[in-house]
Amino acid sequence: MGELAPLRSLLAALRGKKILVVGDLYLDCYIFGVPTRVSREAPIMVLEETRREERPGGGTAPALVARALGAEAWQAGVVGDDDDGLRLRQRLVDHGVHVGGVLIDATRPTTTKTRLVAEGTYNVFPQQVARVDRQDRRPIDAAIARRLAAYIATTAPQMDAILLSDYRSGVIVPEVIAAARDSGRLTTVDSQGSLADFRRLALVKCNQAEAEADLGVRLEDPEARRAHLTALRERLECERLVVTLGPAGAALAEASGAYHEVPPLVRRQVFDVTGAGDTVIGVMTLALAAGADGLAALRLSQVAAGLVVGKWGNAQVTAEELDATLSELEPLPGGHD
Repeated sequence: MGELAPLRSLLAALRGKKILVVGDLYLDCYIFGVPTRVSREAPIMVLEETRREERPGGGTAPALVARALGAEAWQAGVVGDDDDGLRLRQRLVDHGVHVGGVLIDATRPTTTKTRLVAEGTYNVFPQQVARVDRQDRRPIDAAIARRLAAYIATTAPQMDAILLSDYRSGVIVPEVIAAARDSGRLTTVDSQGSLADFRRLALVKCNQAEAEADLGVRLEDPEARRAHLTALRERLECERLVVTLGPAGAALAEASGAYHEVPPLVRRQVFDVTGAGDTVIGVMTLALAAGADGLAALRLSQVAAGLVVGKWGNAQVTAEELDATLSELEPLPGGHD
């Protein structure tokens, strides 16, 4: 139990932390149906609709992660002047997220991702058949950016951390990044590219493909990976760089010179990888805000991510689920230096 007790104590310390999440806001829509026959009009399956669901998605996910772990969350971002935007705000409120920073921009629609999902007798798990996205990826205009930056500056003093969730849909522009960086709060980012935009933050997270695209090299060899990620962290001048490695876990390079790779700490059947990256950045941000070191924060996030991939859709792991899993695990393997 040597390494389990500190992680359980760390989990308890996340409760009540205050986090501001700034990101690209999506409304995830699901249309569920039972496959009944092949259409006469085209070689496609016909689904008979059974139900519909809506969930906050995109850059709202880290805020939902925080709420599920007992932290307080404020959401900032942009929605359109439409019914989808109203419903998205209400879904966030239903989860206990503060939405004072969700701004309305009448010149663009609320981003929606509508998924057709087959389920039924022969489907052990729901299966996506198709997805239709409605979005405007243009950078937000200068007036909206100034309002977001002002909200960050005004709200930051009461926060323990600020998290930027960049889904590359136009919200995380230089003025918004600068406001977060200059806030005096611990600031982290989950970036899907353009890593150089996020220099000098407390934590930069991306996945292996994104790191490889930035570096122009493959990261399959562990020794080469260590050298390349250490160099990338130095170039970004961030305190910590985390790169998720899919089934191999995640790598952590720190300003102290330390380097760790943490394998998956929970082995579950992978049902849906949606939300795994959001879980990693959300848990790590809260853990760092609670005073954890980088390795402990990464280990806790890996346990949480291992649980969330066993759930369907944009789901979160609760503090109770995470605590129960930590209590069941054998002593955790250490990250290797």
